[in-house]
Amino acid sequence: MRPDLEREYVEYVTARLPRLHRTAYLLCADAFQADDIVQATLTALYVNWKRAADADNLDGYVHRIMVRRYLDERRRGWSKVLLGDRVPELSAPADHDVEERDALVTALRSLPKGQRAVVVLRFFGDLSIEATAKALGCSVGNVKSQCSRGLATLRGALDARHPVTTAQGARDQS
Repeated sequence: MRPDLEREYVEYVTARLPRLHRTAYLLCADAFQADDIVQATLTALYVNWKRAADADNLDGYVHRIMVRRYLDERRRGWSKVLLGDRVPELSAPADHDVEERDALVTALRSLPKGQRAVVVLRFFGDLSIEATAKALGCSVGNVKSQCSRGLATLRGALDARHPVTTAQGARDQS
């Protein structure tokens, strides 16, 4: 690769790496698998950088690669094999509510792959509806319907865990 193209690639990756890792983690809910997905995504991006750099929406292009890598990982049977006799203990950052994060990750895991991809890209990746559709290679209407269904499922799962009392509900109880 030419030095100027390689410099552009390094600048792009340096600026986006934390966001890409967060998106991958939200897709798969496993830090180690997220690392693998990001690495595979960045490798594919590097190989195709000349073409990718000319894309109208580079972030959408990269998210599309990432979602495809994630789906490829899900299709492989060996990815479900645990290499050890127990799951390792992971410490949680002190500034986050572990129970809420765990509830959110569990709720995200319960979504079908398409709904999960749309919700993660839209709300955790901060992509527009159009950019999400482009990243996933589907229609805007499909993104809207998948998003609506996914959010309804998440609300149901999270509201069951933390019921919300509205002003109307408070009047009904008195």
